[in-house]
Amino acid sequence: MNRVEEYAARGFDRRTAEYFAGGRKKIVSVAPGENFTLLLDFDNGETRRFHMNPIIEDGTVFAFLSDRSNFERVYLDEDGCVSWDIDPAVDSRAVWSNKVDLSPDTCYLDSEPVEERDGPL
Repeated sequence: MNRVEEYAARGFDRRTAEYFAGGRKKIVSVAPGENFTLLLDFDNGETRRFHMNPIIEDGTVFAFLSDRSNFERVYLDEDGCVSWDIDPAVDSRAVWSNKVDLSPDTCYLDSEPVEERDGPL
């Protein structure tokens, strides 16, 4: 059984199974883009765009990101996750509930390739 089939046998859909079989990707840089998108550079050389609008909804942990100044405070945490501190005055390494994040796997799987862009992130 090949690696894709192994992941599929565990219940992953085909696209997700192919992603994991091909090796997980690491985000090397993140920047806020227009219309609540994120521009992500991955360790395989790809640049991808992640649309945040579908998850920035009232009543969710991401609701505070509808304020553009909060959204623009995006950073990569020590685990390589795309992150935001809810209160920038609080150290999220000490108070875990102060941070919301997205895993690199989610960011890769739910994003689209960017063919060209102006300059580095």
